[in-house]
Amino acid sequence: MEAPLEEIEFLARSQNRVAVLRLLAAESHTRRSLAAATGASQATLGRILEDFADRSWVRRDGSEYAATATGKLVADGIGDLVSVLETEAKLRGVVAHLPTDELGFDLRHLADATVTVPTRTHPSAPLQHVLEAMDDAADVRAFSHTLNEQSLSTIRARVAAGEQTVRAVLSESAIEALAAEDRLWTQLRALADSDGAEIRVRRDDIPLAVTITDGTVTLLVRDDSGILQASLHTDEETVQEWAAETFERYWETASPFDPDAVDR
Repeated sequence: MEAPLEEIEFLARSQNRVAVLRLLAAESHTRRSLAAATGASQATLGRILEDFADRSWVRRDGSEYAATATGKLVADGIGDLVSVLETEAKLRGVVAHLPTDELGFDLRHLADATVTVPTRTHPSAPLQHVLEAMDDAADVRAFSHTLNEQSLSTIRARVAAGEQTVRAVLSESAIEALAAEDRLWTQLRALADSDGAEIRVRRDDIPLAVTITDGTVTLLVRDDSGILQASLHTDEETVQEWAAETFERYWETASPFDPDAVDR
């Protein structure tokens, strides 16, 4: 194990080493083009290329350099490691509240996700991100253990205007919370009576709050007290497939919303 870790350390000590190896793995370069791409000096590039040649990671053909097969292997590996660490850094502040056991995909698929967290000046930033996605969407699907007033109002207005169709699966606890407030209950009943909306209720808990807006997936992340900590917004294909499949599974096992069956 020591030798591989030493090689990782060798690469990690220099951003230029990583950049040069990945550039050469993609295509051949001259030292001049490497200097233009990385900003490294010719002296630095000379040392890097010599070190790589000693490891048989690069070969020279005239004035051009290219990665060998093993050089490409190392470049792919370090690229994956960089991507993993970039994703980890993005999720570090929210991972304690992320329902990872319920996510049917590798966290690598969140590499390009937009993570929005509350700030002192914008405490509702995560929710605002969701509302904006809803406001622009023609089709909304959702499964959630909660439905806040702003989301309900946005959906109801868009559906009433004939600008949006909605299918939602809510947990019984979400329905009970809405039933406890007359104004929200009235809005929910009005939404359910609309031609463009279908609501179902799932007896078992729904451990996630996920919205699919025209194919883009938004995951709301809350702490154990129910306080919103972040929203994750992505259109990555694997995450879309997971969200769509999970929605359909919840939808098929849920019952149509019946306001008269709710004990208020």
